[in-house]
Amino acid sequence: MSKNNEYRCLAKTFKGLEEVLAAELIALGANDVQLERRAVSFRGDKALLYRANLCLRTALRILVEIKNEKFKIKNERRKPEDALYEFVKGVDWSQFMSVDNTFAIDATVYSDTFRNSRFVTYRVKDAVADYWLERAQRRPNVNTEDPDLRINVHISGEQVTLSLDSSGESLHKRGYRVATTEAPINEVLAAGLLRIAGWDGQSDFYDPMCGSGTFLIEAALMARNIPPCIFRKSLAFERWPDFDAELWSDIYNDDSAEREFTHKIYGSDASFYAIQQAEKNIKSAGVQKDVELKQIRMEEIKWGNEKMNKCENALVMLNPPYGERLASNKDMEDLYGKIGTALKHQFAGATAWIISSNDAAMKCIGLKPSKKMRLLNGELDCQFNKYELFQGKRNEAHIHS
Repeated sequence: MSKNNEYRCLAKTFKGLEEVLAAELIALGANDVQLERRAVSFRGDKALLYRANLCLRTALRILVEIKNEKFKIKNERRKPEDALYEFVKGVDWSQFMSVDNTFAIDATVYSDTFRNSRFVTYRVKDAVADYWLERAQRRPNVNTEDPDLRINVHISGEQVTLSLDSSGESLHKRGYRVATTEAPINEVLAAGLLRIAGWDGQSDFYDPMCGSGTFLIEAALMARNIPPCIFRKSLAFERWPDFDAELWSDIYNDDSAEREFTHKIYGSDASFYAIQQAEKNIKSAGVQKDVELKQIRMEEIKWGNEKMNKCENALVMLNPPYGERLASNKDMEDLYGKIGTALKHQFAGATAWIISSNDAAMKCIGLKPSKKMRLLNGELDCQFNKYELFQGKRNEAHIHS
């Protein structure tokens, strides 16, 4: 793979974030951008591949197809598993690794021919190992935790696609999280929600149930246009034989796209422990000058008394508990009712977005959403609702600077 060759790539993401990710890729300069199922395919050169891993906020990982085509595995003369084995063994693996490198296989299977992804993993592993056994008289070792090369095999129907994982660990693992609370929102999902909400750093931002601070940090990084994976210790492509250290250094150290942020990001939580954890993560991400934290219940917030800016035109985002950890339905109704009351009176003039898998609880907010979306948070089917918090009769009471 030379620096100027275009790779055929697949960036994986969450269901519902495909269009957001596609827009990010187009902005980076990717070619032939196409929406896929929980993914976006694209073409780009080595520099684009490096930038995509560093800069994409809504990608979970980026796969590079070994060949820019898909191969049918059905063959009447051979068993499907034998056809798969021969197809994989026929790849020139010396382009991508040596016998001294470790490797691992990830398999995704949607096929009536192959119903067991573990079986596919074994056959692909054997094919790679036997390739090297014939050429070097020994097999490379498998390392499922931290391999030098992670190979992805995707089978859909009768077709197989072999790719290399250029990311390694999922890209939601930004590298800044040093502390956590129970059930923090995934960083990639948080960034996607911010994009959907139109966050551009041109207003104040509020998360009054901030937990360990994920929304706050992602909002700050986005506002200043700091690459989300700048804190990562490593990415998988750095171990590839064709890794261009000089090109990567130029991309990694280029801060010309960073920008000023003249507003403020506010986070609060009723839990002192959550505020402590958020403070650690915010410091780790280096955005403490942009974020102000306070331990306080949402319904007790009085922005004017806390020397905070007005809520007018601000963006408010919440990921409240979904009900799994609440003692009863009454507790859930009370919590979401208090959220609605606080939004109406303490945050008038702002725009609020709330994500929750608890549809019944969302109705207790008591405000009419101006927009509704369905998204997945892990395996949970969630509503993501927008609320325009118009200033009403309580305008004079809710905020004074």
